[in-house]
Amino acid sequence: MFDLGIQELILVFAVALLVFGPKSLPELSRTLGKVVRDLKLALRGVKDSFEEASSEVTDELKEVSDNMKDSIYKSVESNLEKEKKEEKTPDENAPEASEKERESVENLQEAGNEEGDKENPDTKGSKNSYGSDVREGQGKTE
Repeated sequence: MFDLGIQELILVFAVALLVFGPKSLPELSRTLGKVVRDLKLALRGVKDSFEEASSEVTDELKEVSDNMKDSIYKSVESNLEKEKKEEKTPDENAPEASEKERESVENLQEAGNEEGDKENPDTKGSKNSYGSDVREGQGKTE
């Protein structure tokens, strides 16, 4: 504990013998032994109470962590279920959107047909699904 060797202990014992005398030295060493023993017991009690408190806190933290994981998992599951239900149920605005998309595609095709007739007289103005002009009779894209 204090890294005292044999020589240092002999020196301390000799100084104590000179200071306190041979009659009171045994009583003094008994008292010193009791103090050291009581100090060790008190430190052991403090250490045990800290270990007990830390184990309680650790258990509570594990419980809170598990509860948080469970609640997050349930929340994610419910959100996924809601999204699946939303995908399965048709949106009220979806038919309107598809009609609008069809109208805009038709308008673009008409505009493209007019431009195609002006630019290239060999084409009939028809377009394939990629929007490219198709030559009459060849079926190839430019």
